[in-house]
Amino acid sequence: MELINAVVGIIQLVIAIILAVAALYIGFSVLGKITKGIDEEKEIARGNTAVGILVASVFLAIGIVVQSGVSGISVGISQAMKAGLLSTEGITIIVISVLQLVLG
Repeated sequence: MELINAVVGIIQLVIAIILAVAALYIGFSVLGKITKGIDEEKEIARGNTAVGILVASVFLAIGIVVQSGVSGISVGISQAMKAGLLSTEGITIIVISVLQLVLG
């Protein structure tokens, strides 16, 4: 049982990392489209503190949203394991968790 919990924990960690990286990449590219005429990377390299604060705040906001989605799927996976992963209830819980993640 402990081995199963460890595997589930690793799966949850991998999901969280993939979602965080994808969300940060998308968020940074959207920020670049919103702030046309400003190259954030060059401004940060030149020491522009204001742009650095802006980018950091966008990353923090994205992190908060991703954390809530990953938290939901983590709880869903745990509940589905208790109910049985391949049971009707387990599959329903997983589907609802993934839906919550996508909406988040």
